[in-house]
Amino acid sequence: MKNSRASKFLFLARNYVIIFLMNCFVITCCLILFLQDLEYSKITQNAIATFINVAFLSLILTLLYAVSYHMMVEKPVRSLMEATQKIVKGDFHVRIERSSQLIGNNELNAVIDNFNEMAEELAGTEVLRSDFIANVSHELKTPLALIHNYSELMNTEQDVNKLKEYAKSINEASGNLSAMITNILKLNRLENQKIYLETQKYNLSEQLTQSLLGFETIFEEKNIEIEADIDEDIMIEADEEMLMIVWNNLFSNAFKFTQEHGTVRVHAHLSDQKVIVSVSDTGCGMSLEVGKHIFEKFYQGDTSHATKGNGLGLALVKRIVELMQASISVESTLGEGTTFTVELDQQQHEKN
Repeated sequence: MKNSRASKFLFLARNYVIIFLMNCFVITCCLILFLQDLEYSKITQNAIATFINVAFLSLILTLLYAVSYHMMVEKPVRSLMEATQKIVKGDFHVRIERSSQLIGNNELNAVIDNFNEMAEELAGTEVLRSDFIANVSHELKTPLALIHNYSELMNTEQDVNKLKEYAKSINEASGNLSAMITNILKLNRLENQKIYLETQKYNLSEQLTQSLLGFETIFEEKNIEIEADIDEDIMIEADEEMLMIVWNNLFSNAFKFTQEHGTVRVHAHLSDQKVIVSVSDTGCGMSLEVGKHIFEKFYQGDTSHATKGNGLGLALVKRIVELMQASISVESTLGEGTTFTVELDQQQHEKN
């Protein structure tokens, strides 16, 4: 603010000095012309010469002002208008160069800088939108193709066992499709709407246990050993529904990537008003490069898509953790397993 005021003062002072010197020049020239040879017979002649001189100097000053106005105002404003039209038509790569001729006109330079920043943000948003549409289309295509193919097979199949198998596959594909659409809607709501966290005090230890038991069928089928080290009665003030999404997604990932007879560990401790929850597995793990992108929408480290999923669960987790002003980190080693750690305040506050 102080720099802006100082810059404006210097700009006004500079213009004042220029106008003052121009006026002094014009008046001096006029006086010299008018006062030379003050004979009565030459007063009329001198007056005419003075008038012509004033008219000529005024024309020169007008031309200088017009050139200055064109270079310092019209040209950059026209550039802004043309760039704005391109933005309207969908060209988000347009940029306006700062001009050295705008020295002293910092407000216009600031407008140019803000425009370029806006265009850059719009370009980034457009890329994300295009990627999002492409990813959604790709992810929708797979379950829809499965449903279509199996439904076609059911029209010609007579074997009851085969029909049951096809029906089961259709049911799984439709379930995956429904889960993906639900996650897309949740993520869209979290990213594009003002979320008011419904904080309340509740028992986090019970919530973690309840979420873990929800996967009982899965870990019993795969004979996965559960190691739970959860402090009793960890009371936390937070949005219970939002955190349930976090735990369900972390447990789902752990069981999905853990092979039969593997181990999933859950730790939850309270330390200095901080709650630290970690979920570990003995699955396939991931490389450092995969770990860098694991929280991105639709990103899947398993490029073969051998495991079920649509790459939205961890993006949801990341967004919820950010809303709660908490943090989440991941440590992983290929072939050994992965650990997700969530650290949050015992008493949560909505992010302003």
